[in-house]
Formats: sequence, C-alpha cells, structure tokens
Amino acid sequence: MNAYLKELAGLSGINKHLTTHLTRHTFATTVTLSNGVSIESVSKMLWHKPLRTTQHYAKILNRKVSEDMQLLKKKLSFQEKVKSKNA
Repeated sequence: MNAYLKELAGLSGINKHLTTHLTRHTFATTVTLSNGVSIESVSKMLWHKPLRTTQHYAKILNRKVSEDMQLLKKKLSFQEKVKSKNA
C-alpha cells in the first residue's frame, strides 16, 4: 500500500513521503474533524474500537476549537434572547 502511495505522490507532484499512517491522520484531522464530523463517527470510519485510539490520530486543530466556540456563543446568545422575550 505504501508503495502505491509513493507512486501516487510522484505522479501528483507531492513532495512528501506518504504512508498509510500519514494518510489516515490527514483524513481524520483535515477531512473529517475540521469539517465538523464527530470524533465518534471518525472512530468508526477508521475502524477503531476504543475512542482513545482515534484521539491519538486526530489532534484537534485550533481553528476547529475557535469555530466550535463561535457556534456555542451563537447558541447561548439565541437562548438569552428567547429567555428575555419570555420574561
């Protein structure tokens, strides 16, 4: 599998040593988690039994944390508006 990845990297002009580990990690972080897929779903996609294994692969990106906090802020703000209307 790694030999095929090396060949694909060469054909694609990617100057990085691609391995199955690297591609799984990239998939977990940049393709799924950064686009809002839950870590539980990513764990199933990667066929991991314990969630702890996926957490090792899938470091949480600062951008994702920021986006999640902005979403939480919007939800809390909306809830405050609803409470104040009903008061």
